[in-house]
Amino acid sequence: MSSSELPTTLDILDILKQVPHRYPFLLMDRVIEHEPGQRLVAIKNVTFNEPHFQGHFPGEPLMPGVLVLEAMAQAGGLLLGLAHRSPPGSLYMLASVRHARWRRPVRPGDQLRLEVTAASVHSIAPRVEAKAVVDGKVVAEAEIMFAFAKPGR
Repeated sequence: MSSSELPTTLDILDILKQVPHRYPFLLMDRVIEHEPGQRLVAIKNVTFNEPHFQGHFPGEPLMPGVLVLEAMAQAGGLLLGLAHRSPPGSLYMLASVRHARWRRPVRPGDQLRLEVTAASVHSIAPRVEAKAVVDGKVVAEAEIMFAFAKPGR
């Protein structure tokens, strides 16, 4: 399969085939743009039904910043997995985060747009530049480095 044969969009069933995360920790609902090995844009619909909103915070529900970062990392891992055609069960684990900034809160009802761009895909420590956007405004951004884990390790 050439890079031009890789999907440009993915629905939730396609995502579930590519990543090991499951409820309540899968933080992508759809991929709306994919330039193989270069860029990926995923959507996370933030709903009040998510378990973290029970305690973060009562009367002022906010998506924890670490979960916004995790959502960006999941989108980056998916970009890398598709670029490398990794076998099922492979995992790109978060290895380091640099220049992380949280700019605005994320609330139930928001649609989180996760934009990741490859900084170095074909290296021993692949990196992406990631940002999360709500209503056209950046809510978080970071440079994320990954480590590859083979299935069963």
